[in-house]
Amino acid sequence: MFGQLVRTHRQRLGLTQQELADKSGLGSRSIRNLEAGRIASPRPTTIRLLADAFGLTGPARDRFCEVAAGASTGQPVNVVTPAQLPPDVFGFTGRQAELAELDALLAELDRRAQTAVVISALSGTAGVGKTALAVHWAHRVRDRFPDGQLYINLRGFDSVGTAMSPAKATRRLLDALHVPSHHIPTDPDAQVGLYRSMIADRRVLVVLDNARDSQQVRPLLPGSPNCLALITSRNRLTGLVAGDGAHPVSLDVLSPAEARDLLAHRLGAARLEAEADSVEKIISACARLPLALAIVAARAATHPRLPLAALVDDLDDRRTRLEALATTDPATDVRAVFSWSYDTLTSAAARLFRLLGLPPGADITLAAAASLAALPTNQVRPLLIELVDANLLGEHAPGRYTFHELLRGYAHQLTYVHDPEDQRHAATRRILDHHLHTAYGAARLLYPHRDPITLSPPQPGVTPQRLLDHRRALAWFATDYQTLLASVDYAADNRLDPYPWQLAWTLADFLDRQGHWHDRIAVQRHALAATQRLGDPAAQALAHRYLARAYRQVGRTNEARGEFDLALDLYRRCGDRVGEADTHQNLAAMYERQTNYRDALHHALQAVGLYQACDHRPGHANALNAAGWCHAHLGEPHQGVTLCQQALAIQQVLRDRPGEAATHDSLGYIYRHLGECEHAIDHYRYAITLYRDLGDRYHEAESLANLGHTDHTAGHHDDAQQAWQQALTILDELSHPDADLVRNTLRNCR
Repeated sequence: MFGQLVRTHRQRLGLTQQELADKSGLGSRSIRNLEAGRIASPRPTTIRLLADAFGLTGPARDRFCEVAAGASTGQPVNVVTPAQLPPDVFGFTGRQAELAELDALLAELDRRAQTAVVISALSGTAGVGKTALAVHWAHRVRDRFPDGQLYINLRGFDSVGTAMSPAKATRRLLDALHVPSHHIPTDPDAQVGLYRSMIADRRVLVVLDNARDSQQVRPLLPGSPNCLALITSRNRLTGLVAGDGAHPVSLDVLSPAEARDLLAHRLGAARLEAEADSVEKIISACARLPLALAIVAARAATHPRLPLAALVDDLDDRRTRLEALATTDPATDVRAVFSWSYDTLTSAAARLFRLLGLPPGADITLAAAASLAALPTNQVRPLLIELVDANLLGEHAPGRYTFHELLRGYAHQLTYVHDPEDQRHAATRRILDHHLHTAYGAARLLYPHRDPITLSPPQPGVTPQRLLDHRRALAWFATDYQTLLASVDYAADNRLDPYPWQLAWTLADFLDRQGHWHDRIAVQRHALAATQRLGDPAAQALAHRYLARAYRQVGRTNEARGEFDLALDLYRRCGDRVGEADTHQNLAAMYERQTNYRDALHHALQAVGLYQACDHRPGHANALNAAGWCHAHLGEPHQGVTLCQQALAIQQVLRDRPGEAATHDSLGYIYRHLGECEHAIDHYRYAITLYRDLGDRYHEAESLANLGHTDHTAGHHDDAQQAWQQALTILDELSHPDADLVRNTLRNCR
């Protein structure tokens, strides 16, 4: 025992046996005999010389001398190896990436020998399985810590809300090391010193579970580079990461495969295979949260004859889902577990958390959260940071925040308990106003010459996001359009008119350009129903026309024609000649897609006359282009060139870039059929550049396909193949039926 102690101290200091002999004044033979255990009773002088050579002072020196004295008298020495880990988790599955990350830290411990202690801060939301992962990994590596494994639950988020003080935790650790009470000093700092001295020369794993914050943990960290500290917390412990070099490991909900493995481990693969659809619905309803899945698995296991579909029914309603996940044990009741984190929040952060349960959409931006709370962004940002640090909210991208559906449901329930109805209603209106006014500004940037609609001023406290140019507007729509779609659904379901039709207006160009035509149909149906409830004929006409355009894009021509007719009738009754012209223009495009160029020209010319009478120059130019296109297809290319050149001149003055792109495409077609392929190629390339910059993917693909045909006619076969391939890639991504035409062209022209 004493020989092993001498060897451990010598190796800790990096000394050879000869160097220790020189430093202590003892002979090298004595050192070899001591380490080999051939000296049964070392003299007190020998013990003191070795303690001096090792630089031991205070409790560490006392412990060294105590072990040596026990060896010299032949009395048994009480050297305790703590093994305090809780039992390993039954059915632990998944978390391979996180386990590998912790394994890498263990390797780092070996690399850092004699330099610094390795600390891991494992954080995640309530019920995500932090303790399970920590305990499971600790059991996997316990043999790497032969001097013991210390474990303490710091109760940072217990139901009683009383976190264990660092002083009390230190006493618990000293008790675990079997330090006699009469040897424990009364001063807390001295107790911390004694604790660290007791494990200074030992390889110990210290698991500090359920920590409240960095201040609670810091005194309990070992000081020895032989030890590894593993800390779990619902908070991110950024202070520990920044000040103590802790390695953060963030734990998210399970992957779908891991969630299935958890259920299979507890219920058996056969039961899952028999009700595969129900399993997927359970996983979705539980938001892949391990605690929720474990509760459902426990219910299924205790009722083996109960179909899993019955559990799905209990979980299906978002309003009562948390009740379905309730248990009599607060430690495993999802809502109770969430409440322990919520109760630690400041009142302002708690209010924001509750309000975040109201708005639709998968995530929320800083600017939107500020409008929701009616606060400036510089006041909301620290509240969001507090929620993220508490793992009640996640920042999945810079400035974008989200939480899983169970937490959303918990927040939603809380706001109905704590926030009066008028405050909830005002917050809902604010977030819808934020989305509407931001989207309206973005839509105007995408197409400045589009006829505007009139919005009511936003509610007090709303700060719409200001976008500077069409590229930023396009990027904003690309990241936020799903939230806008959810807002349309929410406003429609709750009869919050006129939001559905106005939001649908803001989305129209983006959805059309990006090829999200089925989404456009869905929002326009909501828009139409909202305008009918409002009894607003002008808005109804617009909704009919936009719905018709969406039907036209997916080939539902009969339905499109019916909606166009309704729009025309309403526009005429309202005396809206521009709206009437817009509808004729849209009808021209519909007949053109059917290759009915005679009827298309008829409607295009009607649009030309109406726009000209109203002095509506953007519409006039677009109608001239449409008429020129139709003339070209009717065998009158020179008349087509004249009309399209007139259109392009107006569009260039107005800087109507979408109109310019369409007219360049028309001129490309006409010049190709006039045999002037190089002119045609130039016009197609102009059109493609503009469409690409505008984010109009379908028309970019259409012009690329036309460019391919022109290059092929001109003998530029490699260029043609490249253009067709680019067009095919876009059309496949849009799932557009034109993809097959381009695919056949590529196949036949190789």
